Amino acid sequence: MEEEIFLYYVVKNKEEQFSIWPEHKPIPAGWEEVTQPQNKDEALSYIAKMWVDMRPLSLRKLMDGNFQSDF
Repeated sequence: MEEEIFLYYVVKNKEEQFSIWPEHKPIPAGWEEVTQPQNKDEALSYIAKMWVDMRPLSLRKLMDGNFQSDF
């Protein structure tokens, strides 16, 4: 049995949280692609380098005293 090889986008939401998403599925609303499709290890490596502060953007702003609600 052959193993299927999938490619993934790295995606990011407005809270600057990252995830991977299979290239063959539509990217969900509220997320945007930040890389070209790549293998899973490359996508996860990109996230490990870029997402060094796991706090959502709104929490980082609140803690820095710069919070303004979008609501």
